[in-house]
Amino acid sequence: MIRFDDVHKAFGSNHVLRGVTLDVPKGESMVIIGGSGTGKSVALKCVLGLVVPDSGVILVDGKPAGAGDREAFLARFGMLFQGGALFDSLPVWQNVAFRLMRGALKRPAAEAKEIAIEKLRRVGLSPDVADRLPAELSGGMQKRVGLARAIAAEPEIIFFDEPTTGLDPIMAGVINDLIREIVVEMGATAMTITHDMSSVRAIADRVAMLHGGVIRWTGPVAEMDGSGDPYVDQFIHGRAEGPIAAVR
Repeated sequence: MIRFDDVHKAFGSNHVLRGVTLDVPKGESMVIIGGSGTGKSVALKCVLGLVVPDSGVILVDGKPAGAGDREAFLARFGMLFQGGALFDSLPVWQNVAFRLMRGALKRPAAEAKEIAIEKLRRVGLSPDVADRLPAELSGGMQKRVGLARAIAAEPEIIFFDEPTTGLDPIMAGVINDLIREIVVEMGATAMTITHDMSSVRAIADRVAMLHGGVIRWTGPVAEMDGSGDPYVDQFIHGRAEGPIAAVR
């Protein structure tokens, strides 16, 4: 569904992506791991056209990313942002239905609210949450609202940016389980970037390690522990000693 072919991106003298090549199979959940500042978020932004690669090719379903009508292209994607990114002045249901009330997908407000309440139910939130403001919700509830928004328009591809950041271990487990269930139910292609190895093991079909601007290793999650790559081994076990230098 998504193919990176020798993708490079630099910001001035900072060469972030140095030839990323990666295939994300249709209908599978790919998790990209790697340290902070290794370019994981930049890779996602390149797919969406928020950042333009300096060279290389990104294909989405066999076509250059962003080709044709941009609104139609972006309508294929859903996104769960790291910080939730909810609009604090809008009630929960309008956050969830934000895309449904705009552009080519525009629905009447009553229909959009009905869909929003259905998606809130899917992520374990009761209908009475719909009219509350994000500030009235806990961090875990806000993350669920963000997930409901990501799936509201039934996207083919969903990006998850550090989906469990700021959550306690129990709530992180709940969110991981929800993500896995929803991706399987929808048959969506998922790309997740995370440092949380419990998330990786819970939601990944395949894993890719991004380090030094390139994909060091990729393979099924079941083969990750036996990858034989010293970078992967150090990262997944959180070891201070190894080829990845700790920033001091």
